Amino acid sequence: MLTSDFDYNLPEELIAQEPQAVRDQCRMLVMDRKTGQLQDRIFRDIVEYVRPGDVFVVNETRVRPARLLGAKRGSGGAAEVFLLREVSSQERRSNQSALWEVLVRPGKRLKPGSGAVVDIPDSRGNVVLSAEVVDWAPEGQKGERIARLTTSLPSLDEALHAAGKTPLPPYIKGYSGDMELYQTVYSRRESSAAAPTAGLHFTPQLIDAVKAAGAQWRTVELEVGLDTFRVVDEENPEAHVIHTEFYSVPAETAAAVNSARESGGRVIAVGTTSVRSLESAAAETGKVRPVQREATSLYILPGFQFKAVDALVTNFHVPRSTLMMLVSAFSSRENIMAAYAHAVEQRYRMLSFGDAMFIC
Repeated sequence: MLTSDFDYNLPEELIAQEPQAVRDQCRMLVMDRKTGQLQDRIFRDIVEYVRPGDVFVVNETRVRPARLLGAKRGSGGAAEVFLLREVSSQERRSNQSALWEVLVRPGKRLKPGSGAVVDIPDSRGNVVLSAEVVDWAPEGQKGERIARLTTSLPSLDEALHAAGKTPLPPYIKGYSGDMELYQTVYSRRESSAAAPTAGLHFTPQLIDAVKAAGAQWRTVELEVGLDTFRVVDEENPEAHVIHTEFYSVPAETAAAVNSARESGGRVIAVGTTSVRSLESAAAETGKVRPVQREATSLYILPGFQFKAVDALVTNFHVPRSTLMMLVSAFSSRENIMAAYAHAVEQRYRMLSFGDAMFIC
């Protein structure tokens, strides 16, 4: 198995640069998980595939305003701080100060030990937040740092919402529309650096229709990191180290999933992050257990034995990414590559703002 096995031709003009005007009117490529048979449908048609006793599981995380644009104190040079996650179990945390794991640009000028500080203004130009680079992140794979964020406002949360911007994937360029369209309609707590984009296609009305067809609607939370945008650099995908992310599975979700599988219902994961949450929670015993913010570095490659998920709603993914490997594991590499070739030929809209797949 080579990383190049998960590459495909992705014409740049097919990378969606804005969301579908109506969420559930995007296209949906339905694929039989075992045979690879394909159907071209519209996303709202998913209700026709629902069976009584099914359980839909969605990641209800919300994208935080993680992109901070400012200037290096002293030189005034442009700088960017990208928030990955707050450092847990830290000392001296307050409402106005906390340590965060971050990415920075320019990296050469924002090194720990140099006293580097980035001042971040709000929309009126007033500096409301500062980030001091204080250390390297433990086991950082891509030059991650630890930065201390401080603000003179009543809280860091207020400062982040005054100065921060919602991050978009690097392949979406120049989007200036409603950023709420990069959030799912069921999103809750801000805890991610990227959206669980498979859920972008659901509307409140479609969720009600899914429930009316006899399915349960349950949630997990996985704090999405930037690995979702990255390609695998290693020739051997097994040599790749996937980032650790934190996830939670409520007790009612675990109970619903286990009951459905015991009674012949299907567990339909909405998004690869929901898959990783459920499969992480089922890894030890084969039963999904309740989880309260535990770390997972589960890396799903072909040959993986799924214990919790029977069907998957997902978007089309970046070539050579860990997500291409995950969906190939869920069906087969041959089926996935044939489906992607069909999607490109039929001019599906690709990646985060693009169309959907339903692998069932």
